[in-house]
Amino acid sequence: MKKLSARRRHPMAALVVLLLALACTGGLYAAFAPASKAQADETAQSLAIDEGKKLFSVGCASCHGTGGQGTSDGPSLVGVGSAAVDFQVGTGRMPAQQPGAQVPRKKVVYTQAEIDQLAAYISSLGAGPSVPTKAQYGPEGADIAKGGELFRTNCAQCHNFTGKGGALTHGKFAPDLEGVDPKHIYEAMQTGPQNMPSFPDTTLSEQNKKDIIAYLHAVNGDDTESPGGLELGGLGPVSEGLFAWIFGLGALIAVAVWVAARTAKAKKS
Repeated sequence: MKKLSARRRHPMAALVVLLLALACTGGLYAAFAPASKAQADETAQSLAIDEGKKLFSVGCASCHGTGGQGTSDGPSLVGVGSAAVDFQVGTGRMPAQQPGAQVPRKKVVYTQAEIDQLAAYISSLGAGPSVPTKAQYGPEGADIAKGGELFRTNCAQCHNFTGKGGALTHGKFAPDLEGVDPKHIYEAMQTGPQNMPSFPDTTLSEQNKKDIIAYLHAVNGDDTESPGGLELGGLGPVSEGLFAWIFGLGALIAVAVWVAARTAKAKKS
């Protein structure tokens, strides 16, 4: 008898086996693969908040309260956002050495990584302005002339015409803006630290802030020239008026004395 020929496999059988293998492999990968990027980011943020809370408990809670709710020695930090933390701590103003009319800029005591952790913790207490990106405060696309106009309208009353700073009332002052990190200038406009009013995007748009920062760099940069000659500190009409009174009036008095002396000598002769 002829042997029965082997049953032929269906042409789709190999494809079905391949798909089943792939499905099993995918299921195993899904079961044992590392967490997704979103989960990893969430974990990293949680760790940053935990570390920031530890730093806050040691260096900030004595004035701002254990939960950032504020005390008689320091304001509430709920809702100030990460931008306020990055500005205050990143410029060395916080932690403050002692209470006073105004906390000055000083040496920074935290690393940038620790500042980011503190900012993450404070942000978790309530929504607020976030740390700006370089695209927001960088010079690309900025209008320097417009920035000068905006600065003279909104800022020169306190900071003077080129950001050299000036005195305010009761021991307060507007700081010199020369050499200040553009990011910190942007954050100051966002948050309004100490005696400064805040300029949210509804008042000064993101582009407006960029323009102002570009103007300050143009008038205070390393390559800045003074086409008018002696800039007299860049303080505007105050220093120019003082120069006119002291040297101009002094010169007139000297000339008047010289003329009087010559006249008296001529009469005697």
